[in-house]
Formats: sequence, C-alpha cells, structure tokens
Amino acid sequence: MAVVDVTDATFASVVLGSTTPVVVDYWADWCAPCKQLSPIIEELSNELGDKVTFAKMDTNVNTATPIQQGVMSLPTIQVFVGGELVKQFVGAKPKSVFAKAIAEFL
Repeated sequence: MAVVDVTDATFASVVLGSTTPVVVDYWADWCAPCKQLSPIIEELSNELGDKVTFAKMDTNVNTATPIQQGVMSLPTIQVFVGGELVKQFVGAKPKSVFAKAIAEFL
C-alpha cells in the first residue's frame, strides 16, 4: 500500500480518525536524514500496509500540525493508535527499530 500524503487539513480524519495504527513521517525537502528515511518508510508500507496506515507530512507546507504534535526536529516519526500518540522517534533509525515498534501495536 502507498504512503499517503497528509496535510494540516486532513490530519484529523486520516490520522486521528483511523481505525488502524498510523505511522506519520514528518519531513522537509532540506532534511538529509529525512531523505534516508523515506525508502525505509516505503518498505514498511509495502510490508505492513494492510495493517498500518503510513502517512508523510511535508512540514514546509504544513506548519500547524507539527507544532500541535510537539515536533521539534526532523525527521520525527510518530505512531498513533485510536487517535492517541503512543510512540515517537526523533532522527533516522534503522528499519528494524521501526518494525519492532510498530509490531507492538498490531
């Protein structure tokens, strides 16, 4: 399943209103670690996309949601279950770290 683009306008419905766990990747085009993380998120989406929604938010265009969610640096990955933030990662991590964290909520 493809990674969906989420915006300030769609965050509540796509992320907070989801019936499945949601992984949100906050990124920006100037962020080198974000670019390293992108293929990892794509791979996880292909592997787990039937059980988990993977979303990306461009923080250059969408500024309200990252502030509301306490995103202080990029990349930040947040995991939401039932509309609640249950896990957060700051900085690039290996795929295994994300896979293990997501597995806790499946």
